[in-house]
Amino acid sequence: MGLADQVNEWLLSEALGEPKLEDIFYRLCIKLLGIGVPISRARLNWPTLHPLFRAEMISWDRDERTATLDHFHHQDSNTDAWQASPLKHMLENDLKILRRRLAGPGKLTDFRLLEELSANGFTDYLALRTAFKQSGKGIESRGTGIIVIWACDRDGGFTEEDLSVLQEIQRSLALVCKSIIQQQITTNIVEAYLGQQAGRSVLEGNIRLGDGATTKALVWYSDLRDSTHLTATLSSDDYLALLNDYFECAARPAIRVGGEVLAFIGDAVLIVFPMETRSEGEAVLGKVLEALTESFVMRDDVNATRRQQGLEEISFGIGLNIGKVVFGNIGVPERLAFTVIGSTVTEVERIEKLTKTMDANVLASKRVADLVPGRWRSVGAHVLDGVDEPMELFMPLNLSAVPLKAAAE
Repeated sequence: MGLADQVNEWLLSEALGEPKLEDIFYRLCIKLLGIGVPISRARLNWPTLHPLFRAEMISWDRDERTATLDHFHHQDSNTDAWQASPLKHMLENDLKILRRRLAGPGKLTDFRLLEELSANGFTDYLALRTAFKQSGKGIESRGTGIIVIWACDRDGGFTEEDLSVLQEIQRSLALVCKSIIQQQITTNIVEAYLGQQAGRSVLEGNIRLGDGATTKALVWYSDLRDSTHLTATLSSDDYLALLNDYFECAARPAIRVGGEVLAFIGDAVLIVFPMETRSEGEAVLGKVLEALTESFVMRDDVNATRRQQGLEEISFGIGLNIGKVVFGNIGVPERLAFTVIGSTVTEVERIEKLTKTMDANVLASKRVADLVPGRWRSVGAHVLDGVDEPMELFMPLNLSAVPLKAAAE
């Protein structure tokens, strides 16, 4: 068995486990050094399907004891570095291989990156691209698959035997990468649309109608003010932009402190903080109070910007409640939604609705206020639509936000 065959066999065995791709790539580089391939720098690149990132890259350098994973945001495609990149050249011209000598008689540094590598003592550069075939569109227009870049600083560069080994292992590396990358893309999509906890539950097999579990949670419910007026007076693009500004304010701080968005319901957002014990609840509520302040500070900052641009301002209220909720699949077998249901959810929606008429940013149930006494002011008992008994409601003290104007839908 040749040296390349041994590396290929090892790569394929790795695909059967659940490895991190950066760990595999690091060990691959070490194995290549071990069989005499003089790599001193390596990069593994691939496009991804993610709301924030368009591509990912693993970097390895000979003097490092690990390989690192980096993400490229969607806006990075407009940078000068990408526009002048040899990788962009390969994708646009459907090249499977790009080799450049960076020193000696055959030197060719026709990309800025290659000039930099040559100046830093590198002597050879090899980029190998393997495409993944798949149906549909998605990221296909940007070129699915992997591009692996190998560089060395040995006098004379890579030998023909070195180049042969690197090309022989490319297919096995691509198979391993495809398995891991496709699984990660699936996870990215599921978590982006369902949330981390719900997405994990679905990926673990809870996909039948009625699958679910009961847990105790703090529920955060926010609703946009004046939505009827806004939808009637704004263009669809302007309204979508306003909605996204609103959701950043109403949801981002809650996510930052550990909340999970279970649903965007039109112009409302439902967020949960699972908890079982009182001590867990106290810790959760401390974070929630921090997030509430941040939410309305963000609102004020966003509105200042929108005023300068002559745009409609946003306002919203938030309701908080604690109780048992059911995480589960509802709908029909052909079209399921993984969400949270129960009387706690019904109550929090009604609690938030009262913020419109009580000139309040936030209203919470007594169960919430009792977790951290001294941080709330009672505003009396109120009748909630669809709830049998009146509920005592509370407003948080010292919340950094200005009062809301009452608004009726």
